[in-house]
Amino acid sequence: MDRFARLVSRLLHVPMAFVSLVEEDRQFLPGTYGLPQPWAAARALPPSHALCSCVVASGRPLAVPDARADERLRTEPVIADLGVVAYAGVPLTDGDGLVLGVLCAVDHEPRAWGDGELSDLEDLAAVCSAELCLRILSAQSRSVQRVLETARTAAERARTDAQRLEREAQVGLDHAELLLRSSEELAQTSGLEDVRRRVRDLFAGAGKPSYVGLLVADKDELHRVPDPDIDRTVEREVLTLPVDAAFPSTRAMRERRAVFVPDREALVADYSPEAVDFFDRMGLTTVLCLPLWGSRALLGVLAVCWAKRHEVGVTERAALTAASGYTAQAVERALYLDDRISVARQLQEAMLTSLPLAGHVEISALYQPAAVGDMIGGDWYDAYHLPSASPGGEPGALMVTVGDITGHDMHAATVMGQVRSMLRQATLDHPPYSPAVALTALDAACSVLPVEASGTLVHARLDLADEGPGWTLTWSNAGHPPPFLRTPDGRVTTLEEHDMLLHRDLGPFLRTESRRHLPPGSTLVLHTDGLIERRGHDIDACTAQLVALLARHGDRPLDELLQRISGRQANPAPEDDVVVLALRVP
Repeated sequence: MDRFARLVSRLLHVPMAFVSLVEEDRQFLPGTYGLPQPWAAARALPPSHALCSCVVASGRPLAVPDARADERLRTEPVIADLGVVAYAGVPLTDGDGLVLGVLCAVDHEPRAWGDGELSDLEDLAAVCSAELCLRILSAQSRSVQRVLETARTAAERARTDAQRLEREAQVGLDHAELLLRSSEELAQTSGLEDVRRRVRDLFAGAGKPSYVGLLVADKDELHRVPDPDIDRTVEREVLTLPVDAAFPSTRAMRERRAVFVPDREALVADYSPEAVDFFDRMGLTTVLCLPLWGSRALLGVLAVCWAKRHEVGVTERAALTAASGYTAQAVERALYLDDRISVARQLQEAMLTSLPLAGHVEISALYQPAAVGDMIGGDWYDAYHLPSASPGGEPGALMVTVGDITGHDMHAATVMGQVRSMLRQATLDHPPYSPAVALTALDAACSVLPVEASGTLVHARLDLADEGPGWTLTWSNAGHPPPFLRTPDGRVTTLEEHDMLLHRDLGPFLRTESRRHLPPGSTLVLHTDGLIERRGHDIDACTAQLVALLARHGDRPLDELLQRISGRQANPAPEDDVVVLALRVP
């Protein structure tokens, strides 16, 4: 009963709801939500607070926008004690139509009750009445057991009737459970595939449909969202339907109403041979197509189908329609998130550097967005050649950067773009292109300009070694996780040298730089903290695991190495952006 009260609060957006059973000298409240003390603990109200008696006496629903202004109710003590202003109540009846009590919705502010809200309240009252009937029948069954010895035949008939009514009541409970689960499950979806998966599992117990299809509207077409876990060949063969196609789902879309096809004869009579062939191959007979209404437009259609002929009663249709409303909300949110993620990924790809042809140095990069937020953030990598020492000559030294601006949202990405451009300019404006000098210039610019730069980065230059084979790495680290260097013998060294992090409030800071020789066959890995920092995981253990991975597989092709590193991030999904930049001296 408390669950019915919670569901009334969710559906009608009211702060208080309760199930009231009215007796001669009191009101018993088996289900409450938002009721103040001491009434919530007592689960009862005295006769003087019998606002629900009006509903019980009339046997009809009552909806009052403002009880304080109603001549019948304004003197009721319940208005002051419970803060009742707007009130809506629907009778609860037993199997014989006797009024047992009221399902109530209360608001502390005046409100005009909409037809849809009262309709939802009436549907819930019907299911709540079924639950009461079930409890009454349980008591009756116990009484019947006591007289079995003297009235076996009558008891058998009574038990049969009780079982039938119990099945009917259970169906009602299944529908109530469907609504409760819909409000909870579909509120947590993140994309269309997730919605499709949850919808399939959600409807498995309500009327046991054989198939639930989700179709999303796009201009003049309906696109079927295939089940990501069950490979149905027929379903994937008919993924797109023109809105003018003679299918039940497209008819529901065109006419903007629920469409019910009771059996194959009705399908043959009213729809195209293609529709009949599709449902025959899917093994479906009865179809109920419900339009999915979004906040601004019709989003698509939910198709609930049964293999055998199935009668859809008023209560079941009401429950399925209400559940389709939750589905529509989930679809609208999923479409918005999918579109936002698509735009974010395009923006992130546009902001990330295309890797240059680095001559004798192999280079590869990996970017993984966080699993939360805007799927775009402040992590970045950069790589570019310095100007050639002579006009028309070979490209100059290679500059590489990996950085992390605080946050993983659109603001962090914006600041990242500014910092990346400023660091490039600072590098190219200060020959001989010292990483430390460039970072010092960036500090100075950030302390003056209105750039909310906060984060860490490693800025490095790779030159051919002056003597002997290999290259020379010169780098400056602004509080960033240290890079890893794997030498050809399989040893992995952590390049620990670093200065303080980048922050505009710290002011200009004279950066330092370090040098290291990279012998042929060396692999250099620069990364952001999302690679080794995970909630609930020890960072030292994650770092040791990464070092061991580089020691074992660091001589593999860089793309394969990055795939192995990426595989470590698949489970669980990263909570922070991940950037990895790998370079190898052949």
